[in-house]
Amino acid sequence: MTSRSLPFRVLPPGALGLGRGLRLIERNALVARKMPWVLVSGFFEPLFYLLSIGIGLGKLVGGIPGPHHTLVPYATYVAPALLASSAMNGAVIESTYNVYFKLKYTRVYDAVLASPMEASDVARGDITTALVRGSIYAGAFVVMMAALGDIDSVWGILALPAAILIGFAFASVGMAATTYMRGWTDFDFVNLALLPMFLFSTTFYPLAIYPRWLQIVVECTPLYHGVNLLRALTLGDVGPAAAGHALYLAAMGVVGVAVASRRIRVLLLS
Repeated sequence: MTSRSLPFRVLPPGALGLGRGLRLIERNALVARKMPWVLVSGFFEPLFYLLSIGIGLGKLVGGIPGPHHTLVPYATYVAPALLASSAMNGAVIESTYNVYFKLKYTRVYDAVLASPMEASDVARGDITTALVRGSIYAGAFVVMMAALGDIDSVWGILALPAAILIGFAFASVGMAATTYMRGWTDFDFVNLALLPMFLFSTTFYPLAIYPRWLQIVVECTPLYHGVNLLRALTLGDVGPAAAGHALYLAAMGVVGVAVASRRIRVLLLS
């Protein structure tokens, strides 16, 4: 037992509701320790967006209508959306590419299921790993937002927990979707889903500027709910709508965990 794995070993198997999945998280942490650049690389894209918008585009656009008939600086309007995107990207990368590699190539799950661990432990363990990755990205991003003055409300202290909820939703669905993938070319569908969500989920523009049919489509996407939840918290516009966004994301996460657990069981134990 190494000193770095001790925090995992001192916790009982059922700690944090993860069951024996805690042991899989330990395994993933030990592997990630050898490739820290993989973890760091995914943080920079949304950060560069935030800096470029704040320094350049934000000065050209001016203010955006905000809550209580106020004008919000464009960078402050965009920042929570980029935070949601950062949490989404970290969770999806971990729960798709890495899970597929372990499922189809290294056969990690075959070895894991030969132990007392069950398929549900695998799902909880790797979804939590993806959630941790998304949370690291989100935490660093929240610090940057605070440093740049892009948090306008005390409700902003809940931005990190909300970003973790976004990560949970995308990590669980990402892992569930990965169990249906037939080859690496199927990952083109992941990018096909993520890019339009990033561009259209009111990330850069208010929903009102879209035609009504597109508004309906956007309102059904998970990133839209994540963006609006974070925007409500950072701008201080908290109400029943924010609770609805949170419930949408929580339900998405629970369904994703259930599907991923069942699919892992079908693929490896049937």
